[in-house]
Amino acid sequence: QVQLVESGGGLVQAGGSLRLSCAASGRTLSSYAMGWFRQAPGRERVFVATRSASGVSTAYADSVKGRFTISRDNAKNTVYLQMNSLKPEDTAVYYCAASIRRRTVVTEETLYDYWGQGTQVTVSS
Repeated sequence: QVQLVESGGGLVQAGGSLRLSCAASGRTLSSYAMGWFRQAPGRERVFVATRSASGVSTAYADSVKGRFTISRDNAKNTVYLQMNSLKPEDTAVYYCAASIRRRTVVTEETLYDYWGQGTQVTVSS
């Protein structure tokens, strides 16, 4: 079993930055592809970013490309999402996820096996 705990969410003005963290316990994350998803009020959860187990490959949703960066520190068993130039439309609950079935980048939600509880990000205009 893997337990994932997100932190770092909060309220920020448009144009600001936040860094989300996802700390894992139970197993090392170094063998898993990791991802971030988000769910805005009244909408489905959608893919945001993913990084391969090796850390070499990444993929981003078009809506965040160039503004968000996913990184991982396997020594700390933690994954990060650096969010810059935030917009009101980035407001959502952000979830991190781990895939034990894939080592490459994973954009499909159904391929993730473990999820955190989510952290709220609110961007004011």
